Amino acid sequence: MQPHVIQRILGLLLMIFSLTMVPPAIVSLLYQDGAILPFILSFAIIIVTGFIIWKPVRGIKKELRIRDGFLVVVLFWAVLGISGALPFIFGTTPHMSVIDALFESLSGLTTTGATVITGIDALPQSILYYRQQLQWLGGMGIIVLAVAILPMLGIGGMQLYRAETPGPIKDNKLTPRITETAKALWYIYLGLTIACGVAYWLAGMTPFDALAHSFSTVAIGGFSTHDASIGWFNSPLIESIAILFMLLSGVNFSLHYLAVSRISRITVRPYLQDSEFRTYIGILATVTVITVVTLMITGTFGSFGETLRHGIFQAVSIGTTTGFSTTTYFNWPSFLPLLLLFTSFVGGCAGSTGGGMKVIRFLMLFRQGMREIARLIHPNAQISVKIGNKPLPEKVISAVWGFFSLYVASFTIMLILLMATGLDQVTAFSALAACMNNLGPGLGEVGAHYGTINDPAKAILSFAMLVGRLEVFSILVLFSPAFWKK
Repeated sequence: MQPHVIQRILGLLLMIFSLTMVPPAIVSLLYQDGAILPFILSFAIIIVTGFIIWKPVRGIKKELRIRDGFLVVVLFWAVLGISGALPFIFGTTPHMSVIDALFESLSGLTTTGATVITGIDALPQSILYYRQQLQWLGGMGIIVLAVAILPMLGIGGMQLYRAETPGPIKDNKLTPRITETAKALWYIYLGLTIACGVAYWLAGMTPFDALAHSFSTVAIGGFSTHDASIGWFNSPLIESIAILFMLLSGVNFSLHYLAVSRISRITVRPYLQDSEFRTYIGILATVTVITVVTLMITGTFGSFGETLRHGIFQAVSIGTTTGFSTTTYFNWPSFLPLLLLFTSFVGGCAGSTGGGMKVIRFLMLFRQGMREIARLIHPNAQISVKIGNKPLPEKVISAVWGFFSLYVASFTIMLILLMATGLDQVTAFSALAACMNNLGPGLGEVGAHYGTINDPAKAILSFAMLVGRLEVFSILVLFSPAFWKK
């Protein structure tokens, strides 16, 4: 462990993050909403704190070790959540307690989209923008952005990238240099954001709403500038655009890179050849069909068009862990709310902005299960688990089983703790699933918002968001005694 190196990086990252208070302050000036002071105060506190942390160790330049990278990532996300909460704490509209502000901040940065705020339509424009910006920064992971910058400051970034990047196989790089990999990801991320924003604007959104919703759509976040979410616009065209970009953002970004990196032409071959992508589309298509058919049978909506429209949107939104809504899906009949909630456990693809356990892990677990069945029939056969016609190393399969077991154990412990705070079973289970999968809306008491649950429950759910965003291992490794041994 190198505490001085970690201290230096943490200080630098805080000073960089302080700059994110500038855009909402500018928005406040443009709209004259009277909410600029919280952002000025937050900027001053964060940059001064970062400078104080960095200055004593500014001359120490050493390569990060793997353990250092994990600690930096977890510390930074924790400190980032606190720093991001400052504008909510200092603001008067809305006036929020410390725990509510921390919950909202972490929900944005982890792209969960769960909110404790009601009356969103009446919020100052700068606060509305800030919430969306939090999700956009957290979408690809601010650490990935940092590894594109920190090498210029004399800090290696591979260990940060490995600790931050979602998915079971973290050593695959799109380009030979990790800095170039981070830049490639961000160019794709930025390109999708611009395309989504322009499409929303052309479809009828105001420029402000188009920008705000492009942030949360591409980030698979789910925050909106309206209480009614995407349903506020009541536009099939806007909903279709949202569906397209939610689907694209839930795909492994390396496939986007491979699809557009050809000099001569854009190709869809990388998508069609990828097992995870085919499984991802297959799961969403299956859930969509089940949802639409069930809504038709139960007569939930008055016409086939409305049934198709709301069924497809909610299936994609919940399945990709975005959390946008066009209707109160948690009041839908039969098993549909629970089906959609369970779909979020699968989530998006590895290397995407989606939450959940990731499609590739479920695909690996399924094929491992099929192998065990085959072994029962042919005990002496040598059967490998393959993804894309390539056999997987046993260490990867073991890592996936380890992830799954830790996920289930963590989920069980936090579920018991939530119920101990007084939440009923449906609310506790759905809230934890929604937060740990970075989905947002749950069932029961948290179907519309999280403002009415107790503070201890909010604290547990805030931790669950971090566990889900950092994919269990990155945060739970800090609780291992072996991690702290020299």
